[in-house]
Amino acid sequence: MSDCLFCRMVSGDIQPDLLHADEHLLAIRDINPQAPFHALVIPREHIATLNDLEPRHADTVGRMYLAARDLAQAQGFAADGFRTVMNCNRLAGQTVFHIHLHVLAGRAMHWPPG
Repeated sequence: MSDCLFCRMVSGDIQPDLLHADEHLLAIRDINPQAPFHALVIPREHIATLNDLEPRHADTVGRMYLAARDLAQAQGFAADGFRTVMNCNRLAGQTVFHIHLHVLAGRAMHWPPG
């Protein structure tokens, strides 16, 4: 989708601060970090919201969480803990309508998140 920010990153039109890339996913640093470490794991396939997931996307979502684990380990945060968040639609805080997994670490995370 030409108007989707993350699709433009996937296509190479925009060069993000890349942490990981493979045939299924990109992982980038968030430009507005909410923790000392804040990354986004983005599937290459455009899926607008969690409501748009289909059974065929199960592998993609699993890969996203494995990538989050790997990022936390590589950055040295896995042992102390990290948070993963996926927002769905505006009231939940989704601002880019291409699913993505937030990976936050490096500070205490409180509950409820707000």
